[in-house]
Amino acid sequence: MSYPFRLLETGFNPATFNMGLDEAILRAVAEGKSLPTLRFYGWKPPAVSLGYFQGLYEEIDVDACASDGVDIVRRITGGGAVFHHYEVTYSIVLPLGHPLARENILESYRLLLGGIIEGLAILGIQSEFSPINDISAGGKKISGNAQTRKLGCILQHGTILLDVEVDRMFGLLKVPQEKAKGKLIADIKARVTSVKHCLPEAGAESFESLFSITVGALERGFATALDLDFVRSAPLPEELEVAARLAKEKFSSSAWTALR
Repeated sequence: MSYPFRLLETGFNPATFNMGLDEAILRAVAEGKSLPTLRFYGWKPPAVSLGYFQGLYEEIDVDACASDGVDIVRRITGGGAVFHHYEVTYSIVLPLGHPLARENILESYRLLLGGIIEGLAILGIQSEFSPINDISAGGKKISGNAQTRKLGCILQHGTILLDVEVDRMFGLLKVPQEKAKGKLIADIKARVTSVKHCLPEAGAESFESLFSITVGALERGFATALDLDFVRSAPLPEELEVAARLAKEKFSSSAWTALR
C-alpha cells in the first residue's frame, strides 16, 4: 500500500526561517494537523548550521561568517557544523507510529535515505548508504543527514551536495590544529563529491536549474523507494506563523545560538 504524504517545496529562505519551519512542521504533524511531510528547500543567504550539541565559538569563526555574509543557526538535530549553499536540503517528518518509522536509528536512516539513493539513481548517480547517516557515491560523501525524535515524531533533515566549496567552508569553521588545515582541506576534497562532480554534463546547468532538476528526481526517488502518495501543498498558515515566530524568538536569539 502507498502512504499519503504531504510534499512541500518552499524555495530559498534565511537559515532561521528554514529551521523554524522544520520545527513548525514537526509540531503540526505531532498534533495531527498535517500529514507526514517531505519538504525541499534552499538557503538564501548561505549559512552554517551548528549541531545541537556543539559549541558555537569552538566550531565557528563568527567574525569570518559576518564578513562573508553567511548566517549562523543552531539546529535542533545533532551532528557537526554544515555549510549550506550549493545544495538541495530536505526534511521529512513522520509520527513514531507510522509504518515507515523504525525504532532502531541505523535502520531508520537506512530506510529513509533510500529515497535519496533512488533519486540520485534517477539522475544517473549510483550511490549507497554509508552508516551511520551518510550517502556515498564512488566512495565519496554526497549527502549528510541528521535526525531527532521529539513530540512523538521523527524529524530528519539533510543535504544533497550540488557543488563543493571546501576552501570557503574552512574559512568559516575553526580547525583545532591550524597547522594541519591544508592537509585537512585536501583530505576533505578527496572524500567529498557532488552532483556536478558525478555528472560532468551538469556543469553546464545554472545552480537554479540543477536545483530544480535534482528536486524533481528526489521527489520521484522518495515516492518509489518509500511508496509515498504525494499531496502537493503549501505550508499551513499556522505553520508559517509558528515558523516566523520561532525564527525571531528562538533561532535568531543569541541565547539559542550560543547555547553551548
